[in-house]
Amino acid sequence: MSVPPPNESMVESERWSNFKVHLEQIHQSNIFQKNRFPGLANFQLWNSFQDFSQACPLTTKQELENDRLSDTLFGTNRTFPVEHYIRFSQTSGTSGKSITWMDTKEDWNWMLANWAHILNQAGVTRNACCLFAFSFGPFLGFWTAYEAAIARGCVCIPSGGQSTESRLLAILKHRVEYLFCTPTYALRMIECARETGTSLKDNYLKKIIVAGEPGGSQQVIREKVDQAWIGESLLFDHYGMTEVGPVAYECPGGQGSLRVHLDAYHAEVINQVTGRGVEDGEIGELVLTPLGRLGSPVFRYRTGDLVRPKRTFTKYGIKTFDLIGGVLGRADDMVVIRGVNLYPSGLDEIVRKFPEISEYQVIIEEFREMAEIFVRAECGKEVARSLEIALRNAFSLRIPVYVEKEGCLPRTEMKANRWIRKA
Repeated sequence: MSVPPPNESMVESERWSNFKVHLEQIHQSNIFQKNRFPGLANFQLWNSFQDFSQACPLTTKQELENDRLSDTLFGTNRTFPVEHYIRFSQTSGTSGKSITWMDTKEDWNWMLANWAHILNQAGVTRNACCLFAFSFGPFLGFWTAYEAAIARGCVCIPSGGQSTESRLLAILKHRVEYLFCTPTYALRMIECARETGTSLKDNYLKKIIVAGEPGGSQQVIREKVDQAWIGESLLFDHYGMTEVGPVAYECPGGQGSLRVHLDAYHAEVINQVTGRGVEDGEIGELVLTPLGRLGSPVFRYRTGDLVRPKRTFTKYGIKTFDLIGGVLGRADDMVVIRGVNLYPSGLDEIVRKFPEISEYQVIIEEFREMAEIFVRAECGKEVARSLEIALRNAFSLRIPVYVEKEGCLPRTEMKANRWIRKA
């Protein structure tokens, strides 16, 4: 990347200085980080995030799981005494075991401030009416978004435990302007409206803010949502994780990509095999270091999410770090079929071009040390044949499509698990 403009050099210097103060506190009292990262003792010798990245090992989800499952209450990744931790949440468990995560009041407020930035980007103003379509369980989900919207002075409608039809009626009755849900659930609501004969024409939606899974940046899904709700550029993509917090938001202009909030995160994209950084435009794994979550810090966390980075500067000389096309999929979901790398987001984009398909699953089976794949789709025989042709044209692979009855495949308001691996 080119030499940073003067404005960015000053911003980066301040960002690093603030983070270095946190490194000193973590070095003094965090047992987990001192044990896994002895080089932390040399933090005073580092002068930049580049020095930090060169010295610090990558952190894996397995390390965090092992620590949380130790005999110590809530694990050892604590910078403060246990009585300082007041917020309880759990990871979703979609990739590995569900683990407990505790936050201090200060760290929770830091995440709320990050969500306030995202709400700004989405155009959410005081007194706006927002509906949150998630379970309100221990999964972090949209909890921070909900509380950030309350702090902003929005009218916030919780809808945990409600049916999809009830949520649709609430959106229309209460003139909801901002809907918060997963991309999968945004599509499920459209399906439910069709099943129940609910007209979505007279709505007041300005944005549907989505997170939790890839899809919010896919053009075919964005167009389907706009068409159903009679809107324009309704989907606003967002990316975050329980382990790190709210990370990225829709790039300005609504082109279906994500921009990392660099005031709050140090971001890298690495080659999964070598661990080295990748060039702009190359696919790699996103690695994140939260700069303000001090209570249970993670350094250079391997998210497992595949992205295509683009680094540049704004017209004001401030660095940007964009993820072109959003999150492309999970690294552990990528499968090699007869020599072809197949990503969930790529296959999903093909399936979504067929509005007749209500839901689908991808089944992966190991047969004589070879992976084979087929699709189960809720659609008619003619559509299934058309999908097979589209998949063959896109990937040069024969992927069988089997017809399933309407409503037989699972629906969820949380992260969808459409890729099923069988031994």
